[in-house]
Amino acid sequence: MFDALFQFFFDLSPLVFSQGEFRFAPTTGSYVAAVVVGIAAGLAALSYRSGRGRTRDRVVLATIRIALLAVILICLFRPLLVVKAAVAQQNFIGVLLDDSRSMQIADNAGQPRAAFVRDEFGAPDRGLLKALSERFTVRLFRFSSAPSRVTQEDLSFSGSQTRLGAALSGVRQELAGLPVAGLVMVTDGADTADAALGEALLGLKAEGLPVFTVGVGQETLSKDIQVGRVVTPKTALKGTTLMVDVVLSQSGFDGQKVTLDVEDEGTLVSTQQVTLPDAGTPASIPVRFSVTEAGPRVLRFRISPQAGELVTENNAREALIDVRDRKEKILYFEGEPRWELKFIRRAVTEDPNLIVTALQRTADNKYLRLGVDTPDELVAGFPKTREELFAYRGLVLGSIEAGAFTGDQLRMIAEFVDRRGGGLLMLGGPRAFAEGGYAGTAVADVLPVVLDRNQLQPKDAVSRMSVKPTRAGSATAVTQLAATEAASAEKWGTLPVVTTVNRIDAIKPGATILLTGTDETRRERPVLAYQRYGRGKAFAFTPQDSWVWQMHASIPVEDMTHENYWRQLLRWLVDGVPDQVEPRSMTERVEPGEAAELTANVVDPSFVELNDAAVSIRVTAPDGAISDVPMSWDGEHSGEYFASIPTRAPGWHEARLEAMRAGKIVGSSVTHFRAAPGDAEFFDATMRAATLKRVAEDTGGRFYTSDNTATLADDLRYTGRGVTTVEDHDLWHMPIVLILLVGLLCAEWGYRRVVGLA
Repeated sequence: MFDALFQFFFDLSPLVFSQGEFRFAPTTGSYVAAVVVGIAAGLAALSYRSGRGRTRDRVVLATIRIALLAVILICLFRPLLVVKAAVAQQNFIGVLLDDSRSMQIADNAGQPRAAFVRDEFGAPDRGLLKALSERFTVRLFRFSSAPSRVTQEDLSFSGSQTRLGAALSGVRQELAGLPVAGLVMVTDGADTADAALGEALLGLKAEGLPVFTVGVGQETLSKDIQVGRVVTPKTALKGTTLMVDVVLSQSGFDGQKVTLDVEDEGTLVSTQQVTLPDAGTPASIPVRFSVTEAGPRVLRFRISPQAGELVTENNAREALIDVRDRKEKILYFEGEPRWELKFIRRAVTEDPNLIVTALQRTADNKYLRLGVDTPDELVAGFPKTREELFAYRGLVLGSIEAGAFTGDQLRMIAEFVDRRGGGLLMLGGPRAFAEGGYAGTAVADVLPVVLDRNQLQPKDAVSRMSVKPTRAGSATAVTQLAATEAASAEKWGTLPVVTTVNRIDAIKPGATILLTGTDETRRERPVLAYQRYGRGKAFAFTPQDSWVWQMHASIPVEDMTHENYWRQLLRWLVDGVPDQVEPRSMTERVEPGEAAELTANVVDPSFVELNDAAVSIRVTAPDGAISDVPMSWDGEHSGEYFASIPTRAPGWHEARLEAMRAGKIVGSSVTHFRAAPGDAEFFDATMRAATLKRVAEDTGGRFYTSDNTATLADDLRYTGRGVTTVEDHDLWHMPIVLILLVGLLCAEWGYRRVVGLA
């Protein structure tokens, strides 16, 4: 609308004015006329000055008359707009047509977005292609992941990626050396590339090559439901119960109830009914399920398509989880014989993936060792070297005072969390927390609770607390004691009270309270708190007798509450703890035929980064083919190695990493990645006007929608690029000039009428 009005008033498009240079082309008669106009203006001023009437009326009328004469004078000096115009048929333009799957979305007046491309570029004698061909030599390109020369028959709109930056850079290089007036990009702007668009725009800007973008599709979809994001761990132990957040958004279905299903390789593992949020307001939905099969698993979170939806492909989102079937070893150090140790070890006895190795002090410098693998393990008590301690993946400190450790051992415990990335859990007891002398130590820095040596629980004082989950705790798997969230909340309300002998009143900034307890004075205190610290995590569990959840008279013999709680907590304690060789895939999946980028952090047994290791990957492809790929240190980050692994066939690829140093194996690990067509094209599938405007503005082009491309071919003539000629456009006969003159005359007459001078 604005462009049409501008062209009506000024005879030229806004782009021509922005590219042109304003000049005057006066003749001898212009100067004579200027003298005449000047004399007339002076006489008018004198006549109004000496005339009768109010001073204000004379000033207004004189101003209008002089303005009228000034407009006439400017027209007599022949104002010009000088622009460089492309010479017909001597310049090239590159036209980039989006050939990705999102162009199949039928939101363009009921037609797919691809219909606009076919209508305008389907034949040389119609649409935009005809208008452009009359002025330029047109080179057509299609693009999704990369650009290529195209004819109409080549367009399939089946590309699974859209890489705007790669397409623009590729076409710029393809047309290098030719007189190029500009580029035209026809797309919905749904850029799915991980790489930034800015680098491509810098190259275009440096070359002075403008991009004219044409946005196809709607900026908002009238009816759509989208599973926007799923937050899942990259790895999990077999049998772990997970609570993940699924982000839903919608338009056109406010308040509607739908069913959210979770499928593990086609098997339904969870289903629940959810109420859709208001349009434009994403909502995070907690979903609970268990992973019971080892290996790489594809979990699919799906909402059935609803009537009238424009896009149904974004109703499901896939997440990849590497489910590991291995034993995770936890060291439990207890300072005195007590029931808590016995019942925690009993709780995980039937868990095939957890091993709790216990070290219990029975007298000074005497220890009972339980669950050790070798006769020499922990024979000298608590580990005295980092290599020995870092061999465990989790550490539980029971009622053991800080004085039982050396200063270096306390620092080792802090480094176990910070540098090694292990999980630390401190349990309540007479010798724990501040009552055990931990305030001011390196361990106190790691814990999520505040320890104050000046505020200790009085000796022999015991607080009785009833426990319940907080809102944050209800969204974690550790508090799920029954089949559903509602049943779990009800179960917590029936558990017997527990006792604590530690005074914990506050948590640290950044920590989260998962369980809270109400004591006899109705004061709430933290029961289970958690925080990330460095590469690992730390927990504080303040009760000293959670075993009553198993042995209280009100608890049936077959009740598994205590077992479930401790299995879930200890699994969380060791979740995500890194190995000495820790692989990481840059993307969850790659397109078949593309390379998968894999990085790995390599450390020695004390978890110091190694830059001189020999790291290799043995890759097993879906068809069983085996190949060896070396990894190289990236040269920037200590201990980080990189490899690019080619893929051929779709499916799962197994990557076995092994690191060697001085002829000895430092460590090994196994990970998986998948080659499969992506579905990112259908997520956030609206027309990205902001992105396309940025491309146009940064390069000196213009942005159009599919409804206002009438001036595109003409606008391309005035980019100033390629083979050009100079055009002079007279401005004196623009409609705006006539309107201004008539307006001034009418203003004078109207003012006279108003003040009674007419």
